[in-house]
Amino acid sequence: MMLRAFALFLLLLNGVYFAWGQGWLLAYGFGPTPQHEPHRLAQQIKPEAIEIISEQDATLAQVPVPALQANAVCLQTTLFDAARAEVLRPVLAAVLPPQTWALDVVATPERWIIYMGKYANAAELAKKRAQLANLRLTFEPLSNPALTPGLSLGAFASQAQADAALEALAQRGVRTARVVQELAAGQAYRLRLPAVDDALQKKLPPVRAALAGQALLPCNGNGNSNVAGQ
Repeated sequence: MMLRAFALFLLLLNGVYFAWGQGWLLAYGFGPTPQHEPHRLAQQIKPEAIEIISEQDATLAQVPVPALQANAVCLQTTLFDAARAEVLRPVLAAVLPPQTWALDVVATPERWIIYMGKYANAAELAKKRAQLANLRLTFEPLSNPALTPGLSLGAFASQAQADAALEALAQRGVRTARVVQELAAGQAYRLRLPAVDDALQKKLPPVRAALAGQALLPCNGNGNSNVAGQ
């Protein structure tokens, strides 16, 4: 009889503890302290729109981004030497807003080319282009303004490679080409205009003149260069 009463007492005690844990007795002043605040949750506005970001992303988000026209394009030159950069820098500072241009410093290996030129005028250059086309030979734009107007029949990492290629071209009828070093190992420069819109285009003639015939081409998306201070 005593064991039955004890078992019923334990069962009743478990039931009371369960009701207490579920908060069913809060109306009578008994129960655990609530761990949630439904009135605060109800005040939240679109909590699903909250996005956790890193400290670095938060810093970048604070950097103001200038408004760009829909037709703005990124333009850049091929590589040029320090002397050309020194000529170009004051022109850029005088005619363009500071945030619209950058002179990128690019570490360069030595570069040898099979070179044809210099030509006296555009007519001679066009004539040589036609001759090369008849021989089914391709040519490349020149990175060194000191060699223009002229043509490159190929670029190589060493003089030995360029000499071997020139011998092969001689067998195809090329007679006036020669091997020259287009760039020495070290560093070169590239002008980059990240967002050229219609307004900026109107300010570019002095810059093009300072480039001495070197073209502004669409950016290739290569982000490996080190940006120098303007």
